[in-house]
Amino acid sequence: MTNTVLIADDHELIRAGLRSMLAGTRFSIVAEASYGAEVIQLVEVHRPDIVLMDVRMPQGDGIHVLSRLRLEQPHTLVLLISAYDNPVYLSRAASIGAAGFLLKSTTRDKLIDAMETVVRDKTLWTRDDLRRVTSAMAAPRLEIDLDAPLTQRECDVVRLLANGKSNQEIADSMSISYETVKEHVQNILRKIGVSNRTQAALWAVRKNLA
Repeated sequence: MTNTVLIADDHELIRAGLRSMLAGTRFSIVAEASYGAEVIQLVEVHRPDIVLMDVRMPQGDGIHVLSRLRLEQPHTLVLLISAYDNPVYLSRAASIGAAGFLLKSTTRDKLIDAMETVVRDKTLWTRDDLRRVTSAMAAPRLEIDLDAPLTQRECDVVRLLANGKSNQEIADSMSISYETVKEHVQNILRKIGVSNRTQAALWAVRKNLA
């Protein structure tokens, strides 16, 4: 039995790689998208069995698109892919209803196995995956006021941080220096009472800042 697939990534090279990996398998690519809004349109037209989608895309990132698809196309299975092993991505993907989460370093055999599992079981999440998510969400905090207000600039920084941006990417995006970003990050950690970037990112998600 053939299953239809929509692949979504803003890099043509990645889409070409996925096409090559799926060639000759039971998975037939019926459409390709390069940005978030296009995914919504193409899923409505083609009704694929699986959407294989990057987390970070223009005009609607993968998390936003996943939320829309859960509401509008609840029977479509969504596998998120990313170059970043980011626990924030994992927690948001799991909580919103992705069928699974794969790294772009995944081998062809593991990709096919993952898609087979999703078709059969409707989910790829393992106990270890869910344990990682639970552990991250339960990260310890310092005994200080967690609602200490952030400045607008700090809110912008933590929002980008929660979206997986590095300090250099944040600096480039905000047109400020790398050292200024480092200072903002340290101030954010101190104000919200966490000890690392992952905990800050999860705090931003809980506060609906990301």
